[in-house]
Amino acid sequence: MALSEKRKGEFYILAQSIVAAFLPIAAVLSFANLGSMTTLAWSTLVACICMGAVLFYRGTLRELANMMLWKYCALVAFFIGVLLYGLYYAALTLTTPGNVAIVLLFEVFTTYAFFRMFKSETMPLSHIIGAILMVVGGGVILLKDLSGINIGDFLILLAVMFAPIGNLYQQEARKLASGEAVLFLRYLLSVPPLFILAYFFDGVSSFRDIYASFLFLLISGVLILGISKLWWIEGLHRTSVPKAIALASVAPVLSFLFAWLVLYQEPTLYQLFSLVPLIIGTLLLTDHVRFPRRIGV
Repeated sequence: MALSEKRKGEFYILAQSIVAAFLPIAAVLSFANLGSMTTLAWSTLVACICMGAVLFYRGTLRELANMMLWKYCALVAFFIGVLLYGLYYAALTLTTPGNVAIVLLFEVFTTYAFFRMFKSETMPLSHIIGAILMVVGGGVILLKDLSGINIGDFLILLAVMFAPIGNLYQQEARKLASGEAVLFLRYLLSVPPLFILAYFFDGVSSFRDIYASFLFLLISGVLILGISKLWWIEGLHRTSVPKAIALASVAPVLSFLFAWLVLYQEPTLYQLFSLVPLIIGTLLLTDHVRFPRRIGV
């Protein structure tokens, strides 16, 4: 039995989430030889080459002639390629992949809040409670023992603020061209500013250092930023942004598990405690758990 387009979209999102969950691990492993911005810049360049090859193979290069596509992809490159990923990679040098994975769940809340601005209907009680729980969960991991906010955790929180805007433009871009065309332009337009940031923050890296991290750059560029993001684009094309973000919320949890297994970073009490309200809040905001209608507000 053939899958519906909606089901295909959900499958793409879930498959992407499983692969993308390894991103913070691969990034941290490459930091042994390269700075965070340099790692991001080279990974993005590899992803750009990968998507260019896909464009050539599928014979869709002609789609790049659409100037409106360039406009949307420039916005996607700014909000996601530079701002979101720039803050993401910077945060990985200041906090643990486990913390990054947990705070990333807050993207469900920021996406919900962003798209809620375009609606005028009354907010149900389940969504109100879900939003409160997300804030509580985020507060637990950010404030911990009230000794101060870790700048890395704060950078990830700031990064997810840009995600819904970028994903909205990414969804619009996919209506004009194929997923590989959207990603190719996104990466092409992200590479120059990322290498400029790498120069100012990390300096010039030697060929030996780049070669030493080549395997992790290849994994990040081809598999994680390349193939898995192509699945993400195709998934967004077939479902709403809030639904896609909800399905992708499995990725941070898997990243948390991978950090434990690969980097031997055992979970702390604060991390485990923050996961509870964040996961419950995610289920409430995405309507996977609902209250009876009669108690809605």
